[in-house]
Amino acid sequence: MACFSSSNGFQGVDPPVLTIRSHGANVAKNHLLDWLILLILVVVEVILVSVHPFYRYVGKDMMTDLRFPFKDNTVPVWSVPLYAVILPILIFLIVYIRRRDVYDLHHAVLGLLFSVLITAIITDAIKNGVGRPRPNFFWRCFPDGIEAYDRTGNVICHGKESEIREGHKSFPSGHTSWSFAGLGFLAFYISGKIQAFDGRGHVAKLCLVFLPLLGAALVGVSRVDDYWHHWQDVFAGAIIGLVVSGFCYLQFFPPPYSGNGWGPYAYFKAHEEHHARANATPRSAAIVDDVLVEEEQTTPNGDTYFVPTPLHNQTYDQMEMGAR
Repeated sequence: MACFSSSNGFQGVDPPVLTIRSHGANVAKNHLLDWLILLILVVVEVILVSVHPFYRYVGKDMMTDLRFPFKDNTVPVWSVPLYAVILPILIFLIVYIRRRDVYDLHHAVLGLLFSVLITAIITDAIKNGVGRPRPNFFWRCFPDGIEAYDRTGNVICHGKESEIREGHKSFPSGHTSWSFAGLGFLAFYISGKIQAFDGRGHVAKLCLVFLPLLGAALVGVSRVDDYWHHWQDVFAGAIIGLVVSGFCYLQFFPPPYSGNGWGPYAYFKAHEEHHARANATPRSAAIVDDVLVEEEQTTPNGDTYFVPTPLHNQTYDQMEMGAR
């Protein structure tokens, strides 16, 4: 059965049966370099987290805006990967169970991981370079409330080194950027799968699209409420995460507003490969055994898209092996 209905004829049409067992090895082999680069990004992120941030000048007159309470996180650090990475992957798996399209699953997971890691690297690199103090910096620097400054007016902190160091990592918000990188990618993914922008005006679909973004926004709000970030930190983190997630999504999937937004680019490359092979044979494509030929359809505004019908598995094998 079709996993999602759309205006492009998806209803009542079985998607391609391309399982992990039958095609997973070829997909992974074809994207081996991408996974290696992903591991390199993990190493880079670990290095950035361990790098000492820039300690910018913090004078006594600046403490008025940095004297907010030193509270615990409403959203713990350990929970961020759960909702920003694990939750989207679980949704990708549900779609895979329904559609049996390993290309969709693989590209979604790979795109998500790239989105989160690239966002994390950009965020932490800026954090270390800017060194902006958090709103609760005063109590990190002077936990007993006794202030001390040098002859230039800069703070002489006597709190825990780890807390002081973390206190210079306010801009941008890591919680927020991670949230929008992961949940933003999920919002793009959902909007494509349910064809939220099919021109039929089903506003209910937008509720599903905005739900992950609302969750990410609430995480950002909690960072201001906890006095761990200024509002500018949260705003910048949201922009970074959302922009990166958009770029990473478009590496593997058509734009959500496209008539072909329901599937990854690999599916449509296979379609082109199939038609190229079909045109090279004297037999009519309509009588080729075990192949359901896609037909072009046109939207009311004149855009052309393909009806998602099953392609022969051999076409995918040849595509992933680089055959032309």
